[in-house]
Amino acid sequence: MKGVILDFDTIGPDDLDTSILLSLPISWQIYGNTSFNEVNERIRYADVVLTNKVELSNENIKQAANLKLIGLFATGTNIIDLEAASDKNICVSNAVAYCTDSVVQHVWALILALTTRIFEYSQAATDGRWERSNSFCVMDYSVKELAGKTLGVVGAGELGRAVASVGLAFGMNVKYALFPERHSFTHDNRLEFKVLLQQSDIVTLHCPLTKDNVNLIDKKELKLMKSTAILINTARGKLVNELSLRDALVKGEIGGAGLDVLSQEPPCEGNTLLDDSLPNLIITPHTAWISLEARQRLVEQVAGTVGKFLKGEKINSVC
Repeated sequence: MKGVILDFDTIGPDDLDTSILLSLPISWQIYGNTSFNEVNERIRYADVVLTNKVELSNENIKQAANLKLIGLFATGTNIIDLEAASDKNICVSNAVAYCTDSVVQHVWALILALTTRIFEYSQAATDGRWERSNSFCVMDYSVKELAGKTLGVVGAGELGRAVASVGLAFGMNVKYALFPERHSFTHDNRLEFKVLLQQSDIVTLHCPLTKDNVNLIDKKELKLMKSTAILINTARGKLVNELSLRDALVKGEIGGAGLDVLSQEPPCEGNTLLDDSLPNLIITPHTAWISLEARQRLVEQVAGTVGKFLKGEKINSVC
């Protein structure tokens, strides 16, 4: 059986034990990265294809005559034409819950940096302002406590709930977004999405990207938020309209934002948010998931998925 890994470099394999995957009874062809134009040739005779960010279109899937399994080094499935895979009876399996702890840690690092102004005060200590101060401390930036504030969580899956549990430990009031068109129930800790935006001090996104929620956070939604509110997005960049977010930050319509994702990755030169002058904005280069432990769990989970498939079993199958 032939297997192809299209973009192994994207999981940072050099510090991982990948033997559990590579020792499977498959003849592996491993590529560090694969361009759009190289996909067809590389998967043409493969029985198993593993990918993280390389897209597999209808055309790619149709011409891969032997393809039986597409395994994702990721949770999101939007890079795969699932309809095309289903039409050819190809199993598509994703990875789940492998990076929950890593992402939760990153979410709260962003929140704490923005609410305690860690970067600003670190700079104040090293640029001479503390030495020149007439007081024992520097109080140039407003610091906010989390206790008693409202945390609005959009997406109540494992990751959203894990982020919420930390919010509860900080003494926050946690609310989850309710979308009436999708949720037929009400609960004390759910608020209709627009109301959640209005009442939350921090809004954090943990929902998958679909064709229906592109620009979930746009100009209208940002105007609903408190002028002191913080927006966190570690989910998918296209959930947030970047031009609208920039405008809201410049005008002071929200208090700040912490992003680990952008609409295009890597971003194109001149991305509207990659500007040092924007106030209260922290951007990290899609690193929330990359802890050593999370990436090792990812390799082991994907290996388990492929191993089970070879025995005729399907796990984490989305199609």
